[in-house]
Amino acid sequence: MKNVYLLLIAVIAHGTLSAQFAGIQNNEEQPLPAGFKPASTNTFLSQYPAVNSDTRQATFRVVAPYAQNVTLQLNGKHAMTKDEKGVWWYTTDPLVVGFHYYAVLIDSVPVMDRGSQAYFGSNWESAGIEVPEGAEGDYYRFNKDIPHGEVRSLYHWSDINGLERHINVYVPAGYEKNPKQKYPVLYLLHGWGEDENGWSVQGHLANIMDGLIAAGKAVPMIIVMPSGDIKTNSDVRKASGDITDILIKDLIPYIDKTFRTYPDRDHRAMAGLSRGGAQTWNAVLNNMDKFAWMGGFSGSGRFGPNPFNPKAPVTTVETAYNGVFKDAEAFNKKMKLLFISTGTAEGQGAKQTYDTLKNQGIKNLVYHESPGTAHEWLTWRRALNDFAPRLFKTGN
Repeated sequence: MKNVYLLLIAVIAHGTLSAQFAGIQNNEEQPLPAGFKPASTNTFLSQYPAVNSDTRQATFRVVAPYAQNVTLQLNGKHAMTKDEKGVWWYTTDPLVVGFHYYAVLIDSVPVMDRGSQAYFGSNWESAGIEVPEGAEGDYYRFNKDIPHGEVRSLYHWSDINGLERHINVYVPAGYEKNPKQKYPVLYLLHGWGEDENGWSVQGHLANIMDGLIAAGKAVPMIIVMPSGDIKTNSDVRKASGDITDILIKDLIPYIDKTFRTYPDRDHRAMAGLSRGGAQTWNAVLNNMDKFAWMGGFSGSGRFGPNPFNPKAPVTTVETAYNGVFKDAEAFNKKMKLLFISTGTAEGQGAKQTYDTLKNQGIKNLVYHESPGTAHEWLTWRRALNDFAPRLFKTGN
């Protein structure tokens, strides 16, 4: 009987180990092409996708021996080539440095590459690849020689949403060591299709802020990263409320009660990327008593016809946001910074907004461009790196 038990244990162990090592077998070690290394965004032990930092090319590998066709979806669709072992390959042309989402289509069905870590984007857990910059990207990399803050994962209750909401909160190095010190607060929003983890994961926010604060370029601050979506659950079925109301009436009071903040407008800022930029403009410009600093990264105010509702009245700089820009002098006394940023590959919409406001007499305006990038995380990392040092400085 003892031998039977031992045999069963051996069979179970073999099955478990086979399952555990299946991923390794599918990414079995083999020589990488010259100059290529596993991407920093890969899962543990996965060699592919591999990147060449000199040529900025990436090679992708997918094990799908029974598939009829496999396509890489990365800045367009690219047919992969199958070898004699049933492994599919594709090497890209030079890519723009920075982070990129991608997917693999196996017989037209999009799936996530098991070689990549999961990044929430486009409303699903996407694969991602980081094409490395040179030393110019050190500002968002971990620096072992400086003090580091923390990103805390918290939940707060929202009466408006009717359930708990998840937030990430960055506190600077030294927060626990200085129990009497108070801090200004930046509320930082993600874009459409992403979530409150985007800034701390894809954006490397903590590394950026740790470096800026350690170098004396930015004021130590608390950064709150909430969800820009009104979520629901299986019981509620239908979410309710308005995101601006949630931010103003639920979130700000919770942060001021939970953390050592300066609870006044001069020490409170909001910024966001893409849709989060538009949400920032709506929240701040309709609550000027709450904020004195604001920024839009690849997302800002819009004047003229509404592209999403052709029947809506055409807005002008004097009528938009309840006419907050009509009296430029009054606006300039309240708003210490209005920051507008975009990638040079995104078009001229942000520049047009900046020019319109400048011609209206709006001051404390800053226009920032990320050279060579589009609607992507490198654009927004660069924006934050330029925006944060401008906040909460005396004399503004």
